[in-house]
Amino acid sequence: MPRILIIEDEAAIRRVLVKILSEENNNYQVEEAEDGLIGIEKIKNEDFDLILCDIKMPKMDGVEVLEAVKKIKPEIPIVMISGHGDLDTAVNTMRLGAFDYISKPPDLNRLLNTVRIALNSKELVVENKMLKKKVSKNFEMIGESEAITNIKGMIDKVAPTDARVLITGPNGTGKELVAHWLHQKSERSSGPLVEVNCAAIPSELIESELFGHVKGAFTSAVKDRAGKFEAANGGTIFLDEIGDMSLSAQAKVLRALQESRIQRVGSDKDIKVDVRVIAATNKDLKKEIDEGKFREDLYHRLAVILIKVPPLNDRREDIPLLIEYFSEKISNEHGTAKKSFSEKAVKMLQDYDWTGNIRELRNVVERLIILGEKEVGEQDVKLFASK
Repeated sequence: MPRILIIEDEAAIRRVLVKILSEENNNYQVEEAEDGLIGIEKIKNEDFDLILCDIKMPKMDGVEVLEAVKKIKPEIPIVMISGHGDLDTAVNTMRLGAFDYISKPPDLNRLLNTVRIALNSKELVVENKMLKKKVSKNFEMIGESEAITNIKGMIDKVAPTDARVLITGPNGTGKELVAHWLHQKSERSSGPLVEVNCAAIPSELIESELFGHVKGAFTSAVKDRAGKFEAANGGTIFLDEIGDMSLSAQAKVLRALQESRIQRVGSDKDIKVDVRVIAATNKDLKKEIDEGKFREDLYHRLAVILIKVPPLNDRREDIPLLIEYFSEKISNEHGTAKKSFSEKAVKMLQDYDWTGNIRELRNVVERLIILGEKEVGEQDVKLFASK
C-alpha cells in the first residue's frame, strides 16, 4: 500500500489533500505533518513512497525539507505545494531535485496525475537500484567451496557500508572480482569505480596519477590534470597491488584517508573528495612493514575489513564449475559451439598444481577448446595442458 506524507502548516489544505487522495484510491495510506520538523522526524523513522510538501512554513520551509530529504532518503519523490507567490521558488526546487509542484488550491486532476506518476517513478527508481546491485556477469565469482561462500557472505555484509577493505591473495586468484562485487553491491554503485594498478605505474609518476598535478609541477606537466582520487569522487577507488606503492605516495594516501582531502602535485590547495577505498595486494604487508617498505599506520587504515582470497589449489572442488563457466564464456567469445569436458579430463585438471591460479586455468581451458576434440578428453589434457 503506497504511503504518502503531507507536510503542510494549513490544516484546511491538509484536509483537502487527504480527502482527494482517500476518495481517489482507498489503497493510499495518507499521513500528515503540520510543519517541516515533524515531517523530517516522520521521514527518518518511517517509510514513505511520496511526499507532498508546502513551500512556505514556519520553523522549517519546504526548500530546507527538500534538501534534508535528498540527504536522508533520496529515492523518495517530493512534490512541492506552492501558493501563487511561490511559483518562482517552486520552479527552483525542481533544480534541487523536487519531482514536480502543484499550485494552491490544488486542481483535482493535476494532483492525482502527479501523484500517480510520482509513485510509478519511485517504483522504477527502487527497481533500478536493485538492478545496479546485481553484479555484472563479467565479474561473476564462480564457486561453491566453503572459502568462496564465506567471501560472498562477507561481501554482502560489508558492501553496503563505507568501510575500507584490504583484499589479499596470490596473483590470479580473482582479487579484482571481490573489488567489483564490493562496489556493485554498495550504495555507491551508481558512481564510478576507478582502478589503479600501483605496480604498473613508475614510482615517480604514481603521485601524479593518484592525486593529479598542476601546470608546471614538472617538465611534462603542460596543463592541470585531475588524478584518480578526483575521478572516483562519489564512488570507489580500487588500489590494486598497493604493496608496490612508494613510501611518499603511501604518506599522501594516508592523508587522503584521514582527512578526505588531497592536493595535486605542485599545489598547496586542498581538494575535498568523497571516495571509498578498496585495496589489494599479493604481498605479506606485515612483513613489508617489518622491512620498512610499507607504513604500518596506512595498513591499519586500509585493513578495516580483511578479505583473504585463497589460491585455486585450496579450492579444487570449484574447478569443475570454473571449467564449465569458462567453456561457455570462451565459446561465446570465439563464436563456436560449446565443448564439453569428459569426467576424466576434469579430474586430471583438478589434480594439476595451479601455480597461476584461476588466470592459468582459464588459459588452459581456452587452449583445450581451440585445440581439443568435440569433447575434451584426457588425451587432450595430456597434449595441450602440459606444464
